Amino acid sequence: MSNNTFFSWVGSEEAFVDEINIRHFEHVVLGRFGGNSSAGQYKNEDGCLVWVDKKQDLEFVVLLDAHHTAESAELVLNSIESLKDELSTSFTLPIKDTFKSVSSLLLSTFESSRFKNACQKIQGETAFLCVVRKDKYIWWLSIGDCVFHLYHPELAMLKEFQQNQRSFYEWIGKTNTFDLEVPCYSMGTKELRKGKNHLFLTTDGLIECPNGNYNDPREIFFRFESSTNEQGVLDLLKEIKEKKVRDSTTILSWMVDSKEVGCLPSE
Repeated sequence: MSNNTFFSWVGSEEAFVDEINIRHFEHVVLGRFGGNSSAGQYKNEDGCLVWVDKKQDLEFVVLLDAHHTAESAELVLNSIESLKDELSTSFTLPIKDTFKSVSSLLLSTFESSRFKNACQKIQGETAFLCVVRKDKYIWWLSIGDCVFHLYHPELAMLKEFQQNQRSFYEWIGKTNTFDLEVPCYSMGTKELRKGKNHLFLTTDGLIECPNGNYNDPREIFFRFESSTNEQGVLDLLKEIKEKKVRDSTTILSWMVDSKEVGCLPSE
C-alpha cells in the first residue's frame, strides 16, 4: 500500500456549479461547490492540491482562488507538480529543514524568470495559500485572500482561530506580486497544541456568502461540534447553496491529534 496520496484539481476541469462534491484523501476532506447558476454563476476558477505522506506524518495542501480565467491556477498547480521529486526529498528532512526547503523551492520557482514569463502569457491571476503540517508544527505561505483557520479548545478560549492574514491586491498571474521590486506575501509557522487540532482552509465564497456570518470563525467551527469532519464540511456547503451564493467555494479540512504538550508560560 502506498504511503502517499496525491490529488490536484482546477475548476476548469469540473466546475460543480449547482453541485456539492465531497472527497476524502486519507483524513483530509475536500469540499467543493461551484456556486449557484440561479445567482449568475457559470464557471469555477478555484483549484487545489492535496498531498498526504503518511510515512513522513505530513500533509501538503494548496488552495487557489483565481479570477477572469482559471489559467493562473492551472499554471501554479503545474509548476508545483513539476517540483514533486524535490518536495518529496524536502519532506524527509528534519522538521526545521523541511519548512525551510519547501519555502525555498516555492519562492525560487515563483521568482524565476521562466515562471514570471509564463504568467505574462495567461489571462487572470490567483490567490494562493499553501499549508504544510509535519509532526506538531504547521507552516504556511499566503498570497491574497484565501483563509486558514486552526481550531483547538485552548486557542478558542483566547479567540485565536485565523492564522494567516487575508491580504487584498496580491496575486500570482498576469498581475503578479513576484514582478514587484519587493514581492508581497506572508509566511508563518505554528506549534500545534496537545490533543485534536482542526485545520481548515477555504476560498472566499464561504466567507462572503450573502446572509451568512462565516467571516466569524466560530460560526464555521460550530458546524463541527457534533458532527464528523465530512458532515461539517457538507453542512457548510449546503447552507451557502441554500443562501444562493454565487461565488464558488472550496474547503480543505482535517484533524491532527498531537501527542505532545505545546509551549506554556513559565509562571
